[in-house]
Amino acid sequence: MKLTQQEESGPQSMATHAVLNPAPRLRQRSSAAAVLVTACCGVFVSFASILVYTFGVFLKPLAASFHWSRTEVSLAFTLAALTVAVCSPFIGRLLDRFPARRIVIPCTTIYGLAFASMAFLSPHVWHLYAVFILLGIVGNGTAQLGYARLVSAWFDKQRGRALAVVMAGSGFGSMVFPPLAQWLITHYGWRTAYAVLGAVILAIGVPLALLFLYEPAAASPSPTPTAAPIADATHSSGVWSIPFLGIALALLLFSFATNGLYAHWAPLLTDRGTSPEQAAFVLSVAGFATLASKLSTGYLLDRFRAGRVAALLLSVCALGFVLILFAHAPWIALLSAILVGVGMGAESDAVPYLLTRYFGLRRFSELYGYTWCVYAVAGATGPVAMGLVFDHTGSYRKMLLAALALVLAASVIFALLPRYRTPAVKPVLTGCAGDFDSASESR
Repeated sequence: MKLTQQEESGPQSMATHAVLNPAPRLRQRSSAAAVLVTACCGVFVSFASILVYTFGVFLKPLAASFHWSRTEVSLAFTLAALTVAVCSPFIGRLLDRFPARRIVIPCTTIYGLAFASMAFLSPHVWHLYAVFILLGIVGNGTAQLGYARLVSAWFDKQRGRALAVVMAGSGFGSMVFPPLAQWLITHYGWRTAYAVLGAVILAIGVPLALLFLYEPAAASPSPTPTAAPIADATHSSGVWSIPFLGIALALLLFSFATNGLYAHWAPLLTDRGTSPEQAAFVLSVAGFATLASKLSTGYLLDRFRAGRVAALLLSVCALGFVLILFAHAPWIALLSAILVGVGMGAESDAVPYLLTRYFGLRRFSELYGYTWCVYAVAGATGPVAMGLVFDHTGSYRKMLLAALALVLAASVIFALLPRYRTPAVKPVLTGCAGDFDSASESR
């Protein structure tokens, strides 16, 4: 900005309009960064992070305290997963209709209070089930579903990387909260552990959302779609379109296979002579690989056709299944964990990215909610199927072969998805961290 002669020579020459009023571009970049950090931290303490990854840590203490069977305790998780499946499309509809903060803040508050309330569990197992059903109702309002549409509205050209940062929140949670929960249980008991983790949820998730979780300036709760001719389609045509059905089917197959493996990975390894400590290390390696994949996949999605990126990385995951089937050496178990983790991280990034590119943002959250429904049902049934096959055959081999076939089929489906087109759009926010500034582009 060129200063006038008076501004150059006056005693208040530093207090120019540009200094006192930062350029819109700088303010918008700051706002976009704040939203992105808030979303990552929200997912870090979300249902998809704390409840999912600490459930196994609390299982034995609860069973021992109340003389419940492990099946009885495990049923609570199943009820929560099925409730998530039922409620996700409804939460998605609300997120499409109202600003994200109006959904995320109440859901996170209820989730944190309900989680902390398990410090007061009674010996009645239905008390546990009631709390987990409540957690399932609000769960996806605290997870990736609650934030993905808002982050997509702030970021267009860099959307893949932005969504990867959001998804990485649950990856960090998988590394932090299980050992933290175990330490709290060991030193202070499971009741204190529930209370402390509930307080962490409320202390991190709610204040950040109150301060920073806002829609882009001049953007309505239902912004103009930024992708593909399908973006203006009706709800039914979106759900029944070839791209959505392909994404949902691929997700169904992949979730069934990988969740089945993950639930039985440790016993599979110990059946082969691996120590419990080594098996736990293999799972931790898979967790690190998943996190690394989440972060790197976002970069690939921004540069290459997303369906082919997902197909390639799911093929890497399939190679991991091959190693699990036919090679039993300890170092190969670690390699297989890395390969499977790569695929698991890629899937979580690719699905929301593809939905925004095919359908825009107008009904994105509802469609994303339907994919969560598919994921939850497959994730709840995959481990059961794996267990049934083992109980009848005494081996995981047949189920692993089937899982390998399902992962390969999911890879092929992603590869065959039709092209999407991202047209040039009139900027809603000028210069916002690379948002809404992409030129016409076909992938």
